[in-house]
Order: sequence, then C-alpha cells, then structure tokens
Amino acid sequence: MPAVVLAVSGGPDSVALLWLAARWRSQLKRGPRLIAVTVDHGLRKDAAREARDVKHLARTLGIEHRTLRWTGAKPKTGIPAAAREARYRLLAKAARASGATHVATAHTSDDQAETLLMRLLRGSGVAGLSAMAAESEREGVRLARPLLEISKAELIATLEAAGIAFADDPTNRDMTFTRPRLRALMPVLAEEGADARTLARLASRLARANAAVEVLADGAERYLGLTDRGASRGGYDARAFAALPEEIRLRLLKRAVDRHGHEGPAELGKIESLLAAVDRAIAEGPSRLKQTLAGAAISLSKGRILIQPAPPRRRRPA
Repeated sequence: MPAVVLAVSGGPDSVALLWLAARWRSQLKRGPRLIAVTVDHGLRKDAAREARDVKHLARTLGIEHRTLRWTGAKPKTGIPAAAREARYRLLAKAARASGATHVATAHTSDDQAETLLMRLLRGSGVAGLSAMAAESEREGVRLARPLLEISKAELIATLEAAGIAFADDPTNRDMTFTRPRLRALMPVLAEEGADARTLARLASRLARANAAVEVLADGAERYLGLTDRGASRGGYDARAFAALPEEIRLRLLKRAVDRHGHEGPAELGKIESLLAAVDRAIAEGPSRLKQTLAGAAISLSKGRILIQPAPPRRRRPA
C-alpha cells in the first residue's frame, strides 16, 4: 500500500494538514497509509512537548506518528536555512524508511507570498520568483504542497471550528529573522493592493512563464545537439549558441555548469557574468577563454564552447 509522510510541526498550518488528511483518507475505500512526522530541531524547550501533542492528536485521528530529532552542533548563523535543510533531510529519510512516495508539507498562500518577497529581495530571476511549486523533488522523494492556494487564516478558522488545538511558535515573530520581518510588512503591502493572494498569484504566473521558457531551452539544447557536428565531444558550437536569445543562453550555461560542476548549483549572477565573458570572447573572433565556476571548467577554443568538470581545488597547507 502506498504511503505519504505528513510534515507536522504542531503549528496551525501543519495541524490543519494532519486533520484534513485524516478526513480525506476516511472518505476513500483504500486510502494511502499516512505517517505524521514531527522534527524536533532542539532549538526550543517547548518543542518536545509540542511533538508529544502532535503524537496524541495523530493517534486520535488514527495516524501513525514519529518524532525525529536534529542532533549535533548547530550553526551560530543562518539557523533558519540550516534547520530547513535538516528538516527536509530527516523527512526524506523517514519517507524512504516507510516506503512513502510523497512528503506533504503545509505551505500556504501566505508562505508563497513571503517566499516571493524574499527571493525578490535577493534579486532572483524568473525561475526563483516562481517561488514554491505545488509538487517538486527533494532529497530523492516527491514533495507535495496541497495547501499552497489556501491562506493561513482559513486553516486557523477550520481548526477553531473543529475544536482542534495547535501550538504557537514564537520564532515566527522573532524580528532577527528575515521572514518574520517580511510578515510584519504584509499588512502595509496589502493596503497598496499587494496582499498575500495577489503575490501568490504573481508567483503562479511567473511559474507558468518559467515553464514555457524551460520548454524553449529544452528545444534549443536539442537543436544545438542536432546541428552541431562536434556535439559528441561535448559543449556547443559558439556561433549557433550566440544566435540564441539571452535568457536561453543563460539557462543552457547554467544547466551545463550544474551538470558538470561538483560544487553545487551555480548562482544566477555568476552565470550572467560568465555569459558576458563568453559573448565577448565570441565577438572578438579567434580568442580563447578559460574560466571555472562551481566546479566546472568553461573554455572557448576553435569556435567551440566546452564545459567539463574542473580539477579539484588544491588544499592550502595548514
């Protein structure tokens, strides 16, 4: 029987996910096995009690429950990002151990709006501004966000009507972190028409545009491979590459660097700088280019752009 892991922290969004998932399964003749997983990050003294409360509610609803703990030393900076990575890693581990095909999270339209604003402030491109997808892949499992078009207020009203209690995480109001500061700005933005629903709709429209550009990039990649006699040696014919639109060239470069590099995904800004260098080298004629980025070596020679793994960096002596 297929299984689904539900990420339940104890807050209103995830408790609503748990309650709604239980009601959904009860309407099915052969519903999937549901496993609620709570990750205790070890950052708050109330976290253990909240995990026990989730366990009690899950059992009341007839759903299995497990608590996983983020152990080891915690970073002194970047706590939210590190905790998020640890949470997804532990959720994926629980899914694999349970034979689950999906991990469901309780991200709402409010979360989508905040994610869009955070990425906008970081200068993300169209792909980043698409924010969170309804379904994606992470840590080797499918990540589903079934509540992405529902507001937090609607979920809280649902729980209150059902008499279901939930926890209040004070870190959601801690102004030392970016997301709570943006959350505090939302009422001001809403007065100007940029409420959470509008921002989430913008993210959806950008996702639609991004999907279309990805299809064009797929076609361009196939076109370069079919028309390039040297494609078997890897890379691209420089002049055929230069004739493509800038956004497509950026995406092809990023794909190649991420594919052949060994230092993680390349940043968009660095890909833009790389493309500018490649364009200059192509325009100057029989020039050569040699650069490294994210563990990939990029070169231009004899009319070809070649991208391959770069030699490992030498460690400096201690």
